[in-house]
Amino acid sequence: MIVRISTVGQYRVSDETLARLNELDNDLVASIQASDEATFRQKYQAMLELVQREGEPVSADEILPSDIILPPPDLSLEEARALFTGEGLVPG
Repeated sequence: MIVRISTVGQYRVSDETLARLNELDNDLVASIQASDEATFRQKYQAMLELVQREGEPVSADEILPSDIILPPPDLSLEEARALFTGEGLVPG
């Protein structure tokens, strides 16, 4: 699975990492619905760090479609409200 972090780059992630991303995504949706800025910041940062730590960077020479696109690291809670709806950004 290819995950793009806007303004950062693309990463190949394993099914195991994808499952952990989905858990964080669910937590993010809950924190956004509760307007819990502190938890939102913590969980979104954890999501980005997980992709960068566990994922394999895709070379800039490769042009691959992204299966999941995460917003840039400076995402605000208000912006997230419009993006993380229903099941969030990670399918499953």
